[in-house]
Amino acid sequence: MLSIEPKDVSVGKLHQYLLGAIGPRPIAFASTLDENGRPNLSPFSFFNVFGSNPPVLIFSPARRGRDNSTKHTFENARKTDEVVINIVNFDMVQQMSLSSTEYAEGVNEFEKAGLSMLKSDLVKPFRVAESPVQFECKIKEVVETGSEGGAGNLVICHVVKMHIKEDVLDENGFIDQYKIDQVARMGGNWYTRARLGMFEVPKPLSTLGIGVDSIPQEIRNSKVLTGNDLGKLGNVETFPENGEIEEFLKNNPEDAQLIKNCDQEEIHKKAQAYLEKHQPENAWKILLAK
Repeated sequence: MLSIEPKDVSVGKLHQYLLGAIGPRPIAFASTLDENGRPNLSPFSFFNVFGSNPPVLIFSPARRGRDNSTKHTFENARKTDEVVINIVNFDMVQQMSLSSTEYAEGVNEFEKAGLSMLKSDLVKPFRVAESPVQFECKIKEVVETGSEGGAGNLVICHVVKMHIKEDVLDENGFIDQYKIDQVARMGGNWYTRARLGMFEVPKPLSTLGIGVDSIPQEIRNSKVLTGNDLGKLGNVETFPENGEIEEFLKNNPEDAQLIKNCDQEEIHKKAQAYLEKHQPENAWKILLAK
């Protein structure tokens, strides 16, 4: 058996062991506002429920291990004392992953991830309209567990109002665990879908993805492509160049014929097939070919 004392390994290595061992972990999709009223949205898997009277949720936007910096969500929580925690289901997991990209301060991750801002009733941060359950919270306390990189920051939240989509309720008015279709974090790139099992979501690029807000409107309004599909398309660094598209069509005559003869819906279905194979670059070449 491998035995480890935390002091004997790097923070990064210890982090990998902890996250590989402790899972699946639910995801707090936390929406905050900064002191200037700008929206911020980011997911955290250091999260759970810790009481029902009063209803208490706790999540931890930990200090970054590489440089000991703090995250925008943590700074907003300390300054504004409000947050909305949105539950993530399978239909939005790719967009959730895209939102975790470390965009610059002030960038609206709702727009980058192609998610809808829904006004809250009792707090100022917006809800994620696509989320099956949304918790409006007042932050009662922030507990810093350390001052070095990798240390946790426990954001203790009291739920003041919750919103549940009726289509995830059962015949008794409670949440149907199959219908809500939740996902949770495992180690590395792995997630688990509660009703089916494990699946992999590649981490967002170390460079910035273009974001769903950069996708042409006719593609965003597709009757075929899902929110998860748009999340994958938004996680590329750049659009393909015309020369790359021409070379792709030259090497894939069936796709070239499809573009020439088929309507937009069939083209979008072909792009979706590439996305299912984890080939977003080819999906873009199909979508942008003239």
